[in-house]
Amino acid sequence: MTEKTWMYSVLEAVQWEMRNDPAMTWIFELTPPVATNAGMPVINLETEFGRRRVVNTGIDENWMASAVPGAGLAGSKAATYIPYQGAGMPYQVIQNHAGKLRSMSGGRASMPVVFVIEMTGQTPGFAGQHSDYEVDTIYAHIAGVRTVVPSTPYDAKGMMHAALRSPDPVVFLYPAGLRMLSEEVSDAPYEVPLTKAAVRQEGSDLTIVGSGAGMPEVLEAAATLTGEGMSVEVIDLRVLKEMDTETLVTSVAKTRRLLAVDQSYYTLGPAAEVVARCAENVEGARFRRIAFSDAPPPASPEMFTWMRPDATRIADAARRMV
Repeated sequence: MTEKTWMYSVLEAVQWEMRNDPAMTWIFELTPPVATNAGMPVINLETEFGRRRVVNTGIDENWMASAVPGAGLAGSKAATYIPYQGAGMPYQVIQNHAGKLRSMSGGRASMPVVFVIEMTGQTPGFAGQHSDYEVDTIYAHIAGVRTVVPSTPYDAKGMMHAALRSPDPVVFLYPAGLRMLSEEVSDAPYEVPLTKAAVRQEGSDLTIVGSGAGMPEVLEAAATLTGEGMSVEVIDLRVLKEMDTETLVTSVAKTRRLLAVDQSYYTLGPAAEVVARCAENVEGARFRRIAFSDAPPPASPEMFTWMRPDATRIADAARRMV
């Protein structure tokens, strides 16, 4: 076990898979697959595997998103890294082709491909046209595609291994606000299931559910509430598609209160899906969700931060429920 950052953990998984599969490719634009970590060797996929396997394309996210399903259909693992400026561009290819070809072929078409979608636009200081608050919502709508959003380096590495070994295509959302988050991560390869949420803290008074870049704020709020005597259960979704309904329902059936916290928009965001699934299965419970406002994110960091659910707002919402 070694202390590693989120992105170093991801590229370590990719590096291991590429070393063990000489046909695997990585396609990128603008952002080279390089990561550093204190006390660890630098990971540079382009230097190690060469430009035939680590391809720096022109600025064409649609081409990048089209190339990896083609590689998958030909029998090769493949991944592409879509930077935040083009986070919505691959949607048509993923929705119409990557998400449907396995079904259309009766399951014969394997698709061991990963679309790493950067979510830098969910952090303050970017102009409105570079925001991507809807990205997790739109990709979670696509049938036939697994959509995951790891919030810890440990999960990021394990879910990348699992994604590259899955016969289904995976949208791997990258909350760039967690880029330098670090924790103890195994040096050996391992898998984290692409089907399960994580219970980060057990409690009996209230269930708080979050995901991705929102999890540090959720955990901070939970720590505050615990210090005030509230027993809080915290669930990290990890997987948006297919969402782990069982873990959610089991928790809410116990606590009878659910607060769903979303970094996406309020309308039709993942939090709305969390509430809907629990409401369908748990009668008599109380439900509330907080999310980013249904408005274009402003360039002003101060305004942006005010619109975003933070630990203070989460704790206030929880107190009103209990």
